[in-house]
Amino acid sequence: MEHSSRYRYDRRPDDDPPVPPAQHAPWLDEQLFGRRMVFLRGVIEPEMAGRAAATLLALDALGADPITLHLAAEEGQLAAVFTLVDALDAVQAPIHATAVGQIGGAAIGVFCAAQTRSAFAHARFRLSEPKVTSPGGTADQVVAEAGRYLRDLEDLVLRIAAATGQPRSRVEDDLSAGRVLSAEEAVEYGLISSITSR
Repeated sequence: MEHSSRYRYDRRPDDDPPVPPAQHAPWLDEQLFGRRMVFLRGVIEPEMAGRAAATLLALDALGADPITLHLAAEEGQLAAVFTLVDALDAVQAPIHATAVGQIGGAAIGVFCAAQTRSAFAHARFRLSEPKVTSPGGTADQVVAEAGRYLRDLEDLVLRIAAATGQPRSRVEDDLSAGRVLSAEEAVEYGLISSITSR
């Protein structure tokens, strides 16, 4: 008799398709929305960014009470990140971002778009240049994509420099070096204003 695959001892963790990290149970999404909270975790990709941007704009339309953004994103695609950054810039309600895990790469830009920023004690910030997605197509298309990447990277540097008060040159050096900041170091850097405690 053949048993269900979940009882097989030779089952591997990668046998099941991965669950998209940005999705929550519907009841949880409803609770978060009611509390004017947006939670982002995983790589910030176009689908996640579009959904989060729509949620932020909907919350803003419902009232002027503050919106809390909880973020644990180790990486992000530049184009997706700036979709979300543009939405954050358009929201009139105050936005408070809290780092609840590691934030790195382009996702730092989303964090810096909030008016006030804090972090849990064990949060980490990885200042690093965003990964380049392999462009395809003709030589002209590859060159155009490279140009867009460099413009977006410059926008990211300027966003971080404006939020932290650090010189642009220092931000560029830190991104190039892949510098990692603890919560305490992030306070000194100007990335956050406080460390969240009970």
